[in-house]
Amino acid sequence: MTESRQAPSSEFQGTRVAFVSTRIAGKDGVSLEIEKWATVLERLGVECYYIAGECDRPAERSAVIEAAHFRHPEIMEMTAQAFRGDGGRPARLTDRIHARARLIRDELNQALQRFGIDAVIAENALTIPMNIPLGVALVWSLEELSLGCIAHHHDFYWERERYLDSVVDDLLRYAFPPALPRIQHVVINQMAAEEFSRRTGLYCRIIPNVMDFAHPPPPAVEPGGQLRSQLGMGENDWMVLQPTRVVARKGIEHSVELVRRLRHRGAKLVISHASGDEGNAYANFLGLFSGVMGVPMVFADRWLRDEEGVAEDGSRYFTLADFYQQADLVAYPSEYEGFGNAFLEAVYYRKPILCKRYAVFRTDIEPCGFRVVTFDDFITRDTVGAVETMLESADLDEIVAHNYRIARRYFSYEVLEEELRPLLRRALMGRCGN
Repeated sequence: MTESRQAPSSEFQGTRVAFVSTRIAGKDGVSLEIEKWATVLERLGVECYYIAGECDRPAERSAVIEAAHFRHPEIMEMTAQAFRGDGGRPARLTDRIHARARLIRDELNQALQRFGIDAVIAENALTIPMNIPLGVALVWSLEELSLGCIAHHHDFYWERERYLDSVVDDLLRYAFPPALPRIQHVVINQMAAEEFSRRTGLYCRIIPNVMDFAHPPPPAVEPGGQLRSQLGMGENDWMVLQPTRVVARKGIEHSVELVRRLRHRGAKLVISHASGDEGNAYANFLGLFSGVMGVPMVFADRWLRDEEGVAEDGSRYFTLADFYQQADLVAYPSEYEGFGNAFLEAVYYRKPILCKRYAVFRTDIEPCGFRVVTFDDFITRDTVGAVETMLESADLDEIVAHNYRIARRYFSYEVLEEELRPLLRRALMGRCGN
């Protein structure tokens, strides 16, 4: 966990809050935002605890409920049956969901009581039905223990095609999200807020993703500087970094096209993360596509770790910070994003950015006044020209400094702190109202 960098506030001193999710581990977007929220809450004097199906937080403040994980075999089986959309729901599925929910509820209640929790922050657990019994169980626990809750919603089921054909519509209305006075709802962008209220009739707050812009990253040091040579890049080559997972909605083919047009600059495309939970079909397509286009592309996830180190074959492991600090350009051509963590990270590391104008970028980020190269549907000659002009500009340092100032104003920990204070006060009242 990131350590708090300032003395905690006395207002919430000793308050205990539990984050509840299917997984609180690794570098997925939800886990990263949990870490940021926890850092800010601890600055306010809050003690943070964690309850999930997988958890890498301190053991003394964590409770693992195996069936809370979306990859639990029984949960995966129930989810497959729930979203097949080919007729009515078998009574056995109803019974299994409720039986498993009761078991999760019992473990959840025990953990909440053992830790002496004063309020709950539900991280996507009441948002997207990757684990239906967990959502149902959490609603039961909140009611039975009279706990206030901040439901932090990252992506809703109605935004994912695979959840649209359902035989559990009643349970989705019950828990994804629930309409309870003790729950305050938080979404991460304007479009999600409008659709949330249209579908549910409930009020929600918008809290964007943030970074600690009050504390800039340290200067790049060795061995991070060895990354470029390990990637097979010359001193004057342009490293185009796409710091995303290899999934279709990340639009990596646009980055391939950009690098194809920048080959005369010695440009190479580096993808930092692996495919994750969505298979390797897209990665295989990109390998073939980049080969046909003659584009040097490196899937670098095998060298990405939380800490630097040396592998058995003598190659080095690098952190994500190393990748950002060595990049000449960050490409962010996503078709869709709930917000845009990688965009903020690129700004944090003061890197020039090429960004597709995905919907949330247009509504929540672009109006802030960032100076980046953007495109709409595909990479054009003008797009490539704008990238070259930016990278060769004598004002490049001022461009990235300007972006940093804008991000600190709108997407900092200080902004998050001001948003969390009133939410936490109401959550501690137990019945929050809407």
